[in-house]
Amino acid sequence: MCNLCSVTKGQSAIRDLFAVKHDRAGNLPPLPAIFPDQMAPIVRLGADGERELVMARWGMPGPPQFGGQPVTNIRNAKRPHWRRWLGKASRCVAPATSFCEYEDTKPRKTPVWFALADERPLFAFAGLWTPWRGRRGPKGAPVEGEHELFGFLTTEANAVVAPIHPKAMPVILTTPDEIDRWLAADTPDALELQRPLPDEALRIVARGERSDGGPGAAV
Repeated sequence: MCNLCSVTKGQSAIRDLFAVKHDRAGNLPPLPAIFPDQMAPIVRLGADGERELVMARWGMPGPPQFGGQPVTNIRNAKRPHWRRWLGKASRCVAPATSFCEYEDTKPRKTPVWFALADERPLFAFAGLWTPWRGRRGPKGAPVEGEHELFGFLTTEANAVVAPIHPKAMPVILTTPDEIDRWLAADTPDALELQRPLPDEALRIVARGERSDGGPGAAV
């Protein structure tokens, strides 16, 4: 399960790659470590049909039978709980430059960071978003009220991720055509993108804790 990612490229680079028409994210600093229930940028279709960059909280509302706990990674998008959000209006992409999985080492698990290349170019997670009302946010400072939530799809792990995390990897989009398809195609067509990234397109770019005591080697 991917519960840590980063986006360290500038706001202008995000607008350019994702063809953003309306930037509503405010002043967006580099985010070297994004955890569940934190705010992160997403790109979606706005009410006018144009792409907009906004901030949303990571973690979709989970199935009621499991207590509605936030879900960051959505594996079976065709389950009844997720079907309501599969239309174009509820799809989004989450810009990222790397993501982390934890290797099962002793005495502590080792963070392993994956990216498209050593220079960590931008890519996108294929995601879903929804408005939601309730209490969300860090345990020490929860926020009550209206929220916009997102999560991203996962799929089978490719040969790069599988040795570290064999169960799954995020659905990653790397080209403008893939991003267009996820945001604008009919649902069956869009869901064909829920597949592993080719092995040669992904690499390990860092392993272990940061020397400055930060939450991982994301920078």
